Amino acid sequence: MQILVFPAILTVVASVAAYAWGGPTALFLLVILVVLETTLSFDNAVVNAKVLSRMDEKWQRRFLTWGIPIAVFGTRFVLPILIVSAAAAIDPIAVFKLAIFDSIRYGEYLHDAHVSIAAFGSAFLFLVSLKYFFNTAKTVHWLGWIERYFSRWGGIEAIEIALVLLILLVAAFFEPQKAAAILMAGLIGIILFIVIQGVAQSFEMKAGHETVAAGAALFVYLNVLDSAFSLDGVVAAFAVTSSLPLIIAGLGIGALFVRSFTVLLVRAKTLETLIYLEHGAHWAILGLALAMLMSIFVHVPEIITGLIGLVFIILAYISSRREMRAT
Repeated sequence: MQILVFPAILTVVASVAAYAWGGPTALFLLVILVVLETTLSFDNAVVNAKVLSRMDEKWQRRFLTWGIPIAVFGTRFVLPILIVSAAAAIDPIAVFKLAIFDSIRYGEYLHDAHVSIAAFGSAFLFLVSLKYFFNTAKTVHWLGWIERYFSRWGGIEAIEIALVLLILLVAAFFEPQKAAAILMAGLIGIILFIVIQGVAQSFEMKAGHETVAAGAALFVYLNVLDSAFSLDGVVAAFAVTSSLPLIIAGLGIGALFVRSFTVLLVRAKTLETLIYLEHGAHWAILGLALAMLMSIFVHVPEIITGLIGLVFIILAYISSRREMRAT
Protein backbone atom coordinates (compact mmCIF):
# COMPACT_ATOMS: atom_id res chain seq x y z
CA MET A 1 0.00 0.00 0.00
CA GLN A 2 3.07 2.24 0.13
CA ILE A 3 2.49 3.07 -3.51
CA LEU A 4 -0.62 5.05 -2.50
CA VAL A 5 1.31 7.25 -0.06
CA PHE A 6 2.51 9.74 -2.69
CA PRO A 7 -0.95 10.22 -4.27
CA ALA A 8 -2.40 10.72 -0.78
CA ILE A 9 0.21 13.33 0.14
CA LEU A 10 -0.28 15.09 -3.20
CA THR A 11 -4.04 15.13 -2.60
CA VAL A 12 -3.60 16.79 0.80
CA VAL A 13 -1.19 19.40 -0.63
CA ALA A 14 -3.50 20.17 -3.56
CA SER A 15 -6.53 20.37 -1.27
CA VAL A 16 -4.80 22.87 1.02
CA ALA A 17 -3.67 24.91 -2.00
CA ALA A 18 -7.17 24.87 -3.51
CA TYR A 19 -8.72 25.99 -0.22
CA ALA A 20 -6.16 28.78 0.18
CA TRP A 21 -6.74 29.89 -3.42
CA GLY A 22 -10.52 29.71 -3.71
CA GLY A 23 -11.94 28.69 -0.36
CA PRO A 24 -14.46 25.86 0.23
CA THR A 25 -15.85 26.18 -3.32
CA ALA A 26 -12.48 25.48 -4.94
CA LEU A 27 -11.85 22.56 -2.56
CA PHE A 28 -15.26 21.06 -3.36
CA LEU A 29 -14.64 21.37 -7.13
CA LEU A 30 -11.23 19.71 -6.75
CA VAL A 31 -12.79 16.75 -4.94
CA ILE A 32 -15.49 16.41 -7.62
CA LEU A 33 -12.86 16.37 -10.38
CA VAL A 34 -10.75 13.74 -8.60
CA VAL A 35 -13.83 11.53 -8.13
CA LEU A 36 -14.88 12.12 -11.75
CA GLU A 37 -11.49 11.08 -13.14
CA THR A 38 -11.12 8.08 -10.83
CA THR A 39 -14.63 6.78 -11.56
CA LEU A 40 -14.36 7.20 -15.32
CA SER A 41 -10.94 5.51 -15.41
CA PHE A 42 -11.43 2.64 -12.94
CA ASP A 43 -11.99 0.10 -15.71
CA ASN A 44 -8.92 1.53 -17.44
CA ALA A 45 -6.85 0.46 -14.41
CA VAL A 46 -7.94 -3.17 -14.79
CA VAL A 47 -7.10 -3.27 -18.51
CA ASN A 48 -3.82 -1.45 -17.89
CA ALA A 49 -2.92 -4.03 -15.25
CA LYS A 50 -3.12 -6.83 -17.82
CA VAL A 51 -0.76 -4.96 -20.17
CA LEU A 52 1.49 -3.83 -17.32
CA SER A 53 1.95 -7.44 -16.18
CA ARG A 54 3.81 -8.07 -19.46
CA MET A 55 6.33 -5.35 -18.62
CA ASP A 56 9.36 -5.74 -16.38
CA GLU A 57 9.69 -3.82 -13.11
CA LYS A 58 11.73 -1.07 -14.73
CA TRP A 59 8.97 -0.21 -17.21
CA GLN A 60 6.35 -0.52 -14.48
CA ARG A 61 8.21 2.20 -12.54
CA ARG A 62 8.42 4.31 -15.68
CA PHE A 63 4.66 3.90 -16.11
CA LEU A 64 4.29 5.72 -12.79
CA THR A 65 7.17 8.23 -13.10
CA TRP A 66 7.40 9.12 -16.80
CA GLY A 67 3.75 8.33 -17.35
CA ILE A 68 2.35 10.84 -14.86
CA PRO A 69 3.68 13.99 -16.64
CA ILE A 70 2.42 12.51 -19.91
CA ALA A 71 -0.99 11.77 -18.37
CA VAL A 72 -1.36 15.14 -16.64
CA PHE A 73 0.16 17.58 -19.12
CA GLY A 74 0.15 15.53 -22.31
CA THR A 75 -3.25 13.86 -22.34
CA ARG A 76 -5.18 16.36 -20.23
CA PHE A 77 -3.62 19.62 -21.44
CA VAL A 78 -1.52 19.41 -24.62
CA LEU A 79 -3.64 16.86 -26.53
CA PRO A 80 -6.94 18.77 -26.09
CA ILE A 81 -5.16 21.92 -27.31
CA LEU A 82 -4.05 20.10 -30.46
CA ILE A 83 -7.56 18.71 -30.99
CA VAL A 84 -9.14 22.15 -30.59
CA SER A 85 -6.53 23.59 -32.95
CA ALA A 86 -7.29 21.01 -35.64
CA ALA A 87 -11.08 21.13 -35.19
CA ALA A 88 -11.34 24.94 -35.14
CA ALA A 89 -8.48 25.57 -37.61
CA ILE A 90 -6.73 27.82 -35.08
CA ASP A 91 -3.00 28.08 -34.48
CA PRO A 92 -1.98 25.86 -31.52
CA ILE A 93 -0.17 28.78 -29.88
CA ALA A 94 -3.37 30.84 -29.99
CA VAL A 95 -5.30 27.93 -28.46
CA PHE A 96 -2.62 27.60 -25.77
CA LYS A 97 -3.05 31.29 -24.89
CA LEU A 98 -6.81 30.80 -24.69
CA ALA A 99 -6.32 27.84 -22.34
CA ILE A 100 -4.12 29.93 -20.05
CA PHE A 101 -5.79 33.35 -20.19
CA ASP A 102 -9.38 32.68 -21.31
CA SER A 103 -10.36 29.24 -20.05
CA ILE A 104 -14.08 29.88 -20.53
CA ARG A 105 -13.69 30.46 -24.27
CA TYR A 106 -11.22 27.57 -24.47
CA GLY A 107 -13.81 25.33 -22.83
CA GLU A 108 -16.33 26.39 -25.45
CA TYR A 109 -13.92 25.49 -28.25
CA LEU A 110 -13.23 22.16 -26.55
CA HIS A 111 -16.95 21.49 -26.31
CA ASP A 112 -17.32 22.29 -30.02
CA ALA A 113 -14.60 19.73 -30.77
CA HIS A 114 -16.56 17.05 -28.91
CA VAL A 115 -17.55 15.22 -32.10
CA SER A 116 -13.92 14.62 -33.07
CA ILE A 117 -13.01 13.64 -29.51
CA ALA A 118 -15.94 11.21 -29.25
CA ALA A 119 -15.26 9.66 -32.66
CA PHE A 120 -11.56 9.13 -31.92
CA GLY A 121 -12.15 7.81 -28.41
CA SER A 122 -15.03 5.51 -29.30
CA ALA A 123 -13.21 4.01 -32.31
CA PHE A 124 -10.10 3.25 -30.27
CA LEU A 125 -12.04 1.86 -27.30
CA PHE A 126 -14.30 -0.24 -29.55
CA LEU A 127 -11.17 -1.89 -30.94
CA VAL A 128 -9.70 -2.48 -27.48
CA SER A 129 -12.84 -4.27 -26.28
CA LEU A 130 -13.71 -6.13 -29.50
CA LYS A 131 -10.12 -7.33 -29.94
CA TYR A 132 -10.48 -8.98 -26.53
CA PHE A 133 -13.83 -10.65 -27.21
CA PHE A 134 -13.20 -11.64 -30.87
CA ASN A 135 -10.49 -14.11 -29.88
CA THR A 136 -10.76 -17.80 -30.74
CA ALA A 137 -8.10 -18.65 -28.15
CA LYS A 138 -10.23 -17.21 -25.34
CA THR A 139 -11.48 -20.10 -23.20
CA VAL A 140 -12.70 -18.39 -20.01
CA HIS A 141 -16.04 -16.66 -20.49
CA TRP A 142 -17.97 -14.53 -18.01
CA LEU A 143 -21.23 -13.76 -19.83
CA GLY A 144 -21.60 -17.28 -21.14
CA TRP A 145 -23.10 -17.68 -24.59
CA ILE A 146 -22.51 -14.03 -25.58
CA GLU A 147 -18.74 -14.22 -25.13
CA ARG A 148 -18.58 -17.68 -26.70
CA TYR A 149 -20.46 -16.31 -29.72
CA PHE A 150 -18.05 -13.38 -30.01
CA SER A 151 -15.10 -15.75 -29.68
CA ARG A 152 -16.26 -17.82 -32.66
CA TRP A 153 -16.44 -14.69 -34.82
CA GLY A 154 -12.79 -14.08 -34.00
CA GLY A 155 -11.87 -16.59 -36.71
CA ILE A 156 -12.58 -13.88 -39.30
CA GLU A 157 -9.43 -11.85 -39.85
CA ALA A 158 -9.66 -8.22 -38.65
CA ILE A 159 -13.42 -8.45 -38.05
CA GLU A 160 -13.19 -5.89 -35.24
CA ILE A 161 -11.70 -3.31 -37.63
CA ALA A 162 -14.39 -3.94 -40.23
CA LEU A 163 -17.10 -3.61 -37.57
CA VAL A 164 -15.73 -0.31 -36.23
CA LEU A 165 -15.44 1.08 -39.79
CA LEU A 166 -19.08 0.13 -40.34
CA ILE A 167 -20.07 1.88 -37.10
CA LEU A 168 -18.27 5.06 -38.22
CA LEU A 169 -19.98 4.96 -41.63
CA VAL A 170 -23.41 4.59 -40.00
CA ALA A 171 -22.66 7.46 -37.61
CA ALA A 172 -21.50 9.65 -40.50
CA PHE A 173 -24.66 8.76 -42.47
CA PHE A 174 -26.94 9.95 -39.66
CA GLU A 175 -24.87 13.11 -39.06
CA PRO A 176 -23.97 14.28 -42.60
CA GLN A 177 -22.90 17.74 -41.43
CA LYS A 178 -20.40 16.15 -39.04
CA ALA A 179 -19.45 13.26 -41.33
CA ALA A 180 -15.96 14.54 -42.16
CA ALA A 181 -15.04 15.05 -38.50
CA ILE A 182 -16.47 11.66 -37.50
CA LEU A 183 -14.68 9.74 -40.23
CA MET A 184 -11.35 11.56 -39.93
CA ALA A 185 -11.12 11.31 -36.13
CA GLY A 186 -12.39 7.72 -36.14
CA LEU A 187 -9.88 6.66 -38.79
CA ILE A 188 -7.06 8.24 -36.78
CA GLY A 189 -8.16 6.16 -33.79
CA ILE A 190 -8.23 2.98 -35.89
CA ILE A 191 -4.85 3.63 -37.51
CA LEU A 192 -3.27 4.43 -34.17
CA PHE A 193 -4.61 1.20 -32.67
CA ILE A 194 -3.33 -0.88 -35.60
CA VAL A 195 0.13 0.72 -35.54
CA ILE A 196 0.61 0.34 -31.79
CA GLN A 197 -0.66 -3.26 -31.80
CA GLY A 198 1.63 -4.07 -34.73
CA VAL A 199 4.66 -2.52 -33.05
CA ALA A 200 3.97 -4.34 -29.77
CA GLN A 201 3.56 -7.69 -31.55
CA SER A 202 6.66 -7.18 -33.68
CA PHE A 203 8.73 -6.78 -30.51
CA GLU A 204 7.47 -9.98 -28.94
CA MET A 205 10.11 -12.67 -28.45
CA LYS A 206 9.63 -16.22 -27.27
CA ALA A 207 11.63 -17.00 -24.14
CA GLY A 208 10.88 -20.59 -23.14
CA HIS A 209 7.13 -20.67 -22.55
CA GLU A 210 6.86 -16.97 -21.75
CA THR A 211 6.22 -14.04 -24.05
CA VAL A 212 8.31 -10.94 -23.38
CA ALA A 213 6.99 -7.78 -25.05
CA ALA A 214 9.03 -4.64 -25.58
CA GLY A 215 8.37 -2.28 -22.71
CA ALA A 216 8.60 0.83 -24.87
CA ALA A 217 5.85 -0.31 -27.26
CA LEU A 218 3.56 -1.30 -24.40
CA PHE A 219 4.34 1.98 -22.61
CA VAL A 220 3.15 3.90 -25.68
CA TYR A 221 0.05 1.70 -25.95
CA LEU A 222 -0.87 2.32 -22.30
CA ASN A 223 -0.58 6.08 -22.69
CA VAL A 224 -2.67 6.12 -25.88
CA LEU A 225 -5.27 3.97 -24.10
CA ASP A 226 -5.24 6.47 -21.23
CA SER A 227 -5.79 9.28 -23.74
CA ALA A 228 -8.81 7.55 -25.27
CA PHE A 229 -10.30 7.03 -21.81
CA SER A 230 -9.56 10.51 -20.53
CA LEU A 231 -10.50 12.87 -23.38
CA ASP A 232 -14.21 12.64 -22.62
CA GLY A 233 -13.40 13.30 -18.98
CA VAL A 234 -11.55 16.49 -19.94
CA VAL A 235 -14.64 17.78 -21.74
CA ALA A 236 -16.81 16.78 -18.76
CA ALA A 237 -14.44 18.63 -16.42
CA PHE A 238 -15.22 21.94 -18.12
CA ALA A 239 -18.87 21.33 -17.27
CA VAL A 240 -17.81 21.30 -13.61
CA THR A 241 -15.52 24.35 -13.69
CA SER A 242 -13.71 26.55 -16.21
CA SER A 243 -10.68 26.94 -13.91
CA LEU A 244 -7.79 25.27 -15.74
CA PRO A 245 -5.55 24.95 -12.64
CA LEU A 246 -8.33 23.10 -10.79
CA ILE A 247 -9.00 20.87 -13.80
CA ILE A 248 -5.34 19.92 -14.22
CA ALA A 249 -4.93 19.34 -10.47
CA GLY A 250 -8.13 17.33 -10.07
CA LEU A 251 -7.71 15.16 -13.17
CA GLY A 252 -3.99 14.77 -12.48
CA ILE A 253 -4.55 13.47 -8.94
CA GLY A 254 -7.24 11.11 -10.24
CA ALA A 255 -4.86 9.83 -12.92
CA LEU A 256 -2.14 9.24 -10.31
CA PHE A 257 -4.51 7.23 -8.12
CA VAL A 258 -5.63 5.14 -11.11
CA ARG A 259 -2.05 4.39 -12.16
CA SER A 260 -1.02 3.52 -8.61
CA PHE A 261 -4.01 1.21 -8.34
CA THR A 262 -2.98 -0.41 -11.63
CA VAL A 263 0.46 -1.30 -10.23
CA LEU A 264 -1.20 -2.66 -7.07
CA LEU A 265 -3.36 -4.97 -9.18
CA VAL A 266 -0.26 -6.29 -10.96
CA ARG A 267 1.81 -6.84 -7.82
CA ALA A 268 -1.07 -8.52 -5.99
CA LYS A 269 -1.77 -10.72 -9.05
CA THR A 270 -5.42 -9.76 -8.68
CA LEU A 271 -6.36 -10.66 -12.25
CA GLU A 272 -5.13 -14.21 -11.68
CA THR A 273 -7.42 -14.75 -8.68
CA LEU A 274 -10.44 -12.67 -9.75
CA ILE A 275 -10.78 -14.34 -13.13
CA TYR A 276 -13.75 -12.32 -14.45
CA LEU A 277 -12.42 -8.87 -13.53
CA GLU A 278 -10.72 -8.43 -16.89
CA HIS A 279 -13.93 -9.46 -18.67
CA GLY A 280 -15.90 -6.88 -16.70
CA ALA A 281 -13.36 -4.18 -17.59
CA HIS A 282 -13.65 -4.91 -21.31
CA TRP A 283 -17.46 -4.89 -21.12
CA ALA A 284 -17.13 -1.54 -19.36
CA ILE A 285 -14.87 -0.29 -22.17
CA LEU A 286 -17.42 -1.44 -24.73
CA GLY A 287 -20.14 0.40 -22.80
CA LEU A 288 -17.99 3.55 -22.59
CA ALA A 289 -17.27 3.38 -26.32
CA LEU A 290 -21.03 3.16 -27.00
CA ALA A 291 -21.69 6.09 -24.66
CA MET A 292 -19.03 8.19 -26.40
CA LEU A 293 -20.49 7.32 -29.79
CA MET A 294 -24.03 8.16 -28.67
CA SER A 295 -22.81 11.50 -27.29
CA ILE A 296 -22.31 12.59 -30.90
CA PHE A 297 -26.09 12.51 -31.32
CA VAL A 298 -27.50 13.15 -27.83
CA HIS A 299 -26.20 14.39 -24.50
CA VAL A 300 -25.05 11.51 -22.30
CA PRO A 301 -24.84 12.55 -18.62
CA GLU A 302 -21.39 12.09 -17.07
CA ILE A 303 -22.88 10.03 -14.25
CA ILE A 304 -23.94 7.39 -16.79
CA THR A 305 -20.48 7.09 -18.34
CA GLY A 306 -19.01 6.87 -14.85
CA LEU A 307 -21.46 4.24 -13.64
CA ILE A 308 -21.00 2.02 -16.70
CA GLY A 309 -17.49 1.06 -15.68
CA LEU A 310 -18.27 0.84 -11.98
CA VAL A 311 -21.28 -1.45 -12.43
CA PHE A 312 -19.48 -3.90 -14.73
CA ILE A 313 -16.42 -4.04 -12.46
CA ILE A 314 -18.55 -4.67 -9.35
CA LEU A 315 -20.58 -7.41 -11.06
CA ALA A 316 -17.42 -9.06 -12.40
CA TYR A 317 -15.88 -8.91 -8.93
CA ILE A 318 -18.94 -10.59 -7.39
CA SER A 319 -18.90 -13.32 -10.05
CA SER A 320 -15.18 -13.89 -9.52
CA ARG A 321 -15.62 -14.28 -5.77
CA ARG A 322 -18.45 -16.78 -6.32
CA GLU A 323 -16.24 -18.76 -8.70
CA MET A 324 -13.44 -18.81 -6.11
CA ARG A 325 -15.79 -20.17 -3.45
CA ALA A 326 -17.18 -22.77 -5.84
CA THR A 327 -13.71 -24.13 -6.56
